[in-house]
Amino acid sequence: MHKSGLLHKLRTMNLDQRIGETGKAADHAIAAEWKRSGVRFAASEGKLEEVYYKALRRLFGCIALVNGIPMLQEGGIYLGCWLESTGTINAELLSRFLPSVSQSTFRSFAVHQRADGLIPYKITGDGPAYRQIQLVTPLARSVWNHYLLQGRDQAFLRMMYQAMERYDRWLATHRNTRGTGCVEAFSAFDTGHDLSPRFWHVPDTPHRSDPGRYDPDSPVLPFLAPDLTANVYCQRLYLAKIAEELGLPVSEWIYKAEQSADSLFRYCFDEEDAFFYDRDRQNQFVRVQSDILMRVLACEVGDREFFDAMLSGYLLNTRKFFAKYPFTSIAMDDPRFDPFSSYNSWAGPSNFLSLIRAPHAFEHHHRHVELTWAMQPILCSLARAERFAQTVSPWTGDEGFTEAYSPAILCLLDYVERLCGILPRPDGEVWFTGLIPAAMDHGEEIAGETAYARSVDRVLYELVNMRDKSLIYRAGQPYMTFPSGVRIITDRAGGLLGILGISVRTVDGRLEWEGRSIPFSVKGNEYLRYCDGELKQARDVGIIYPTYS
Repeated sequence: MHKSGLLHKLRTMNLDQRIGETGKAADHAIAAEWKRSGVRFAASEGKLEEVYYKALRRLFGCIALVNGIPMLQEGGIYLGCWLESTGTINAELLSRFLPSVSQSTFRSFAVHQRADGLIPYKITGDGPAYRQIQLVTPLARSVWNHYLLQGRDQAFLRMMYQAMERYDRWLATHRNTRGTGCVEAFSAFDTGHDLSPRFWHVPDTPHRSDPGRYDPDSPVLPFLAPDLTANVYCQRLYLAKIAEELGLPVSEWIYKAEQSADSLFRYCFDEEDAFFYDRDRQNQFVRVQSDILMRVLACEVGDREFFDAMLSGYLLNTRKFFAKYPFTSIAMDDPRFDPFSSYNSWAGPSNFLSLIRAPHAFEHHHRHVELTWAMQPILCSLARAERFAQTVSPWTGDEGFTEAYSPAILCLLDYVERLCGILPRPDGEVWFTGLIPAAMDHGEEIAGETAYARSVDRVLYELVNMRDKSLIYRAGQPYMTFPSGVRIITDRAGGLLGILGISVRTVDGRLEWEGRSIPFSVKGNEYLRYCDGELKQARDVGIIYPTYS
């Protein structure tokens, strides 16, 4: 399809028709908010466009009114909002599309905080539940990113800060029984790791449904848990940012974060394997290589050199986690690895919660190209999905357990925006990414060339990605033209900040912008900053390639 035809398709698309009939009265307000975002997606061929709008319809079904307040729900069989996912990473992604729903979802956890400081692990139509803790993505990071992206509501930020400060004290009091400074797991559900061999011979829930107690007759509990400890480390880093924003003391949070990091490496990191493991009651490592690693890395643990080593050794290793459809929940060379995805399992299959947590881990260390290698096959899988499942087969990409699962829906929306769309960032940057979804499965096109629209501060931007070049339109007028394989980075007003190489190949070409023609050559992951009319290298971290043993 010629660019004018694709752009015309994007501009004339009837969004009401694509969304279809809504299921409840509140959906009208949600649909109106979506339209205000300006987000639309069009493709020249394949199934991805159709599946995209199917996902949007299913997303509306995952938003429920709880006591009159809109709240994102997990979806599928999960009739509620879970802190480890829906109340953190899901709501963080949703903030780019439906910010009011994200904010009311975040607030609900603070509203339902227990008097002793415990935040509920889930909220359903029956009310809050406190049986376990169930932590993965740091709440403070999700809240902070939403705050920066959506207008800096200080009343909201202060409310959330006070709740998270009290929760930090609860965890330090009740989940440090061994005095190590690590956060302890008392059950499998504390980390949401259903059926994982990590928790074989461990109860699913804390002792007598009390989140402050573990089974005293267990030979292995409590575990010093690396993912829970990393969560609190990162939580404290972001509480320091929030405290500074609110004019409150910062140094104590930094000190506590450093203590958490020290405990994490002292007790949970095995130098021999270069991996994070639980340490059990007998002081033994629980040597199950699981997605603990991705969780720890997504909590900003370690520098880029450390992250690169984890990429080579594990995340991009086809014997470990880099399956055809990554990332598996257990290393594939572990004899306990179970690839079956037809039930709620963290014993092997790739899980969409892992997939939406992964971008922060990669992008924090400027590993943008490497992230596309995971996004591309997952988009291929989603493009042929009949349902939006919790799990995906790491071998075939077929959808697994349950349906209408909001992490899978948000994974599709997020990956499209990161790979070939327009993505506003909490730091004030806006990313225009010049790639198209790859035909990786049997050579079948899933999208062909694409077009994407989004409003930024009430100005509509459109991005058309052809096979060899990309075009940006601003307020309906041509704005920039550049070769495919790069990401244009601007400020929120559309001012050019730089160019990032987003392909493994070196891209040579010109940026045509406001009557200027600026030549450039950019390698994968290399960042060229725009300054004084020129593009100059500001960062070049190279590329970490897949490994096989």
